[in-house]
Amino acid sequence: MTTSDAYEDVWRAAWPHVLAALLRRYGDFEACEDAVQEALLAAARQWPDEGTPDDPKAWLVRVASRRLIDARRSERARAGREDTVAELVEPGPASERDDSLALLLLCCHPALSRPSQVALTLRAVGGLSTDRIARAFLVPEPTMAQRISRAKARLRELDAPFAVPPPAELPARVAAVAHVLYLVFTEGHTATVGAGLVDVSLADEAIRLARRLHELLPSDPEVAGLLALMLLTDARRPARLADDGSLVPLADQDRSQWDRALVAEGVALVEAALPTGPVGPYQLQAAIAAVHDEAPSAAETDWVQIEVLYGMLADLAPGPVVTLNHAVAVAETRGPQAGLAMVEPLLDDPALRRTHRVHAVHAHLLERAGRVDEARAAYTRAARLATSVPEQRYLSARAAGET
Repeated sequence: MTTSDAYEDVWRAAWPHVLAALLRRYGDFEACEDAVQEALLAAARQWPDEGTPDDPKAWLVRVASRRLIDARRSERARAGREDTVAELVEPGPASERDDSLALLLLCCHPALSRPSQVALTLRAVGGLSTDRIARAFLVPEPTMAQRISRAKARLRELDAPFAVPPPAELPARVAAVAHVLYLVFTEGHTATVGAGLVDVSLADEAIRLARRLHELLPSDPEVAGLLALMLLTDARRPARLADDGSLVPLADQDRSQWDRALVAEGVALVEAALPTGPVGPYQLQAAIAAVHDEAPSAAETDWVQIEVLYGMLADLAPGPVVTLNHAVAVAETRGPQAGLAMVEPLLDDPALRRTHRVHAVHAHLLERAGRVDEARAAYTRAARLATSVPEQRYLSARAAGET
């Protein structure tokens, strides 16, 4: 890891906490975010020469606060605002508070549309760039930038308070919050861009916030299902990369490296959640992950159960990603031709044809069916479309017949 990468990890981890600290004191989402960005620029100039501060978050809060106060002073902000700086940055409870959950819930304000809620939270809480968020939504970057700007402007118009809403208002925001955390974790688990397969800071932050949400709403089965899904998926993290940094598919992973404590915790969560109420998409995905994680080996995986669960998920929350995963399970139980029959119609969708995942699954099933030349061509297309370096290398190796 380079020095620049190390600083970036610190900055992104601190970003939501610094933004939350400013919002709690000053309000005005956009002005606070601008001040945090200026503080990060100052850090980029000063830390390489002066060294990383002992408390990077407090340093960024202090500098961002000064930038914000200077801006407000120049705009003839009300007198006395400067007096809050000392209280904000002095050591003690105020600088140690974790307001990330309140920030998350603010971004999921019911006055915002669902796409705006998700996009704003990925930007403010997850620290994702606008480009990475646009990739997640399959929209152009300028479109996403406008969406985020409108969301911030709407919060400013509402003068929305920065605080955890009362319990009666929480259920209305839970679905949006869960969707946000799912996307943040997914981006962290398999980064869409860059040289690394896993963005550990994003995955860990999503799990941390999901735990907080579960503590806040312990009886919500979908929140429990979401947390279970994250834990069961993250348990495989140590086995997903070989020593040379190459991707290791699930079937080839050394299961002795899986985190069994996370597996046990995830299984317990999903087993407790399933009987308590209507079954939702996160509970079903967690149940599928649990079947994988509890199998002693890839050969002993209960694919029949997984196919049934994917069928239920397809009925409840249909979509191309569900169809692709369902097709893999169907291929395991009924043969590759049955799986191909589900995948090939997706290749007619112009938007899906531009994503590497559909071609990668298509290639896998063609290979299973013995159609080697077609499989290699599909792997080549998938590698060309992939934006993650480890995935590009893996798919290129498959195309060359090297794995």
